[in-house]
Amino acid sequence: MFVEARRIGDRYRLLEPIGGGAMGTVWRAKDETLGRTVAIKELVLPDDHDEKRTDEAKQRAMREARIAARLTHPHAITVFAVLDEEDRPWLIMEHLTSTSLAQKLEDGPLSVDDAVNVGAQVSSALAAAHRVGIVHRDVKPGNILVGPDGTAKISDFGISRAAGDVKLTATGDILGTPAFLSPEVARGEDASFASDVFSFGATLYAAVEGTPPYGESDNQIALLYRASSGDIVPPAKTERLTPLLLRMLATDPAERPSMSEVERELRALVAVSAATLPAGPPLPAEPTVPAAAASAAAAAPASRNRRGLIAVGAGALLLIAAVIVVILVTRHKSGPETAAPPLSTPASATPSTTPSAAPPPATASSSTPPPSTSSSSSSAPPPAETPAQAVAAYYGLLPGNLEAGYARLTQKFKDARSKTFSAYAQWWSQFQSVTASNITENGSTVTVDVSYVYKSGGNTQERDTLTLVQKDGTWMLDSQG
Repeated sequence: MFVEARRIGDRYRLLEPIGGGAMGTVWRAKDETLGRTVAIKELVLPDDHDEKRTDEAKQRAMREARIAARLTHPHAITVFAVLDEEDRPWLIMEHLTSTSLAQKLEDGPLSVDDAVNVGAQVSSALAAAHRVGIVHRDVKPGNILVGPDGTAKISDFGISRAAGDVKLTATGDILGTPAFLSPEVARGEDASFASDVFSFGATLYAAVEGTPPYGESDNQIALLYRASSGDIVPPAKTERLTPLLLRMLATDPAERPSMSEVERELRALVAVSAATLPAGPPLPAEPTVPAAAASAAAAAPASRNRRGLIAVGAGALLLIAAVIVVILVTRHKSGPETAAPPLSTPASATPSTTPSAAPPPATASSSTPPPSTSSSSSSAPPPAETPAQAVAAYYGLLPGNLEAGYARLTQKFKDARSKTFSAYAQWWSQFQSVTASNITENGSTVTVDVSYVYKSGGNTQERDTLTLVQKDGTWMLDSQG
C-alpha cells in the first residue's frame, strides 16, 4: 500500500533520515518549490512535561537558528529557513553529499597535511562567524563535513547549547561527549569565541592523533573532570602543527589565539606544505622570492635535491631580511632619512607580480640621499607617522615588498607567531592583493578592515586589532588581537 511521504511546511518532502543524535534527526528532503535537495534537522526538545521549560527551549532554539542563518560562507552549511511545526523547530539547511570527519576518523587518523587542509577551510568559516558575533558552541569532528572533492564545511552553528547538548541535566546525565569541551565550558561557564578555538584545536588534535586531547574513557564524568582542569595528553604526531595546537589548547582562554589568527596560521601551513612537496613544478612562493635568493638557488649544483634548494632559498631570504633590518635601523638613527612613507601611500597592495627587486617608492628603501632641503633641518627630525598611518603604510607594502613589511614587525610579534622571514614570505605568497580600510586609532591601538584576494581566486575579509610601539621614531606592529 502506498503511503505518502511526510511533508513539512507544505513544500518540503522528507525522503530518508541521514543522521541524528541527542539533538534530533537529520532528514534528506526535497524542496518541491525550488526543486532542490535539502537537509532538514528536526530538533528534539526537553521531554520533562514542563511546558514552560519546553517553550523556553523552543524559543531559544528558534532564536539561535535565526542567528545562524545570518552566516553565509563557502565552508559553512547554510541555514535556509526555520519552521515551527508539530510543536518543534525544524531547520532547513543546505545539503552536502559528504562524510563527517568523525566517520572518516573511524578508518584511522588523517595525515598532518590533510588535517591542515581541512582546518584551513573550517577555520575560515568559524572566523567569519566570530566576526558577526556567532559562537558555534559545539565544534567537534561530527559537525565537520567533508565532500568527495575534499571540500570541508562546518554545520550546526549556534544550535547545540539551545538544544541542551553537552551539559549536565538535573538527574546528572550527560548529553553528548565532553571530549572536545574547553576547560571553562566544562566548569559550567558560558561558551565564547575562545572556547570555540579550544574545541577546534581539540578537533584537529583528534584528527591527527586519533584520540581527543583528554584521552578516551567510557566514564564521561571522569572525562568531564579532566576537561575542567585542561589536563591534555601532549600531542606526539602533529609535527609542524604542534605550536599552533598548543596555543589553541591553552587552559587560560586569554592565551589562545583568535580564530582569525588560527585561520592565517593554518593557511600559512597549507602554503608551506605545497612548497615542500617533492614534485617537479616551481615553488608556489617563487614570485615573491628576492632576486638575490633566486641567484643563490640557481648557483646550487643541479644534482641537489629539492629540499636542498628550499634550504638554500630560505637561508638567503633570512640573510636578506637581516641585512634590511640593519639598514633600516641605521637609517632610523641617521636623522632625516627616517622619514615615513608619504601619507598618500595607498592601503591597497602592490600586485604580487611586481618584482621584489624594485619595490615601490613609498618604501623609501633606496640608498639615494634625500634632497638637500631636508638636510638643512637635520637638527629637527620630521615627526613620526601616527599608528594609523603606520598600519596603512604596512599593508601598502604587501604583498609586493615583503622585506620592508617584515621589517615593520617587532621581534615580539614575530616570536608570537613563529614567523621567520621564510614563513612570512610563504604565507603572503598565496595572495594577489590586500586592501586595508576603515582604519581607526585609539592611542597605540589600531583597528582595520583587511580584504585579501587569493591568487587562486576568491577573497576573504577580517577586522584586526593591532598594537604598535615606537622603535627609533618609527611605529612598528607589536601584537595582534
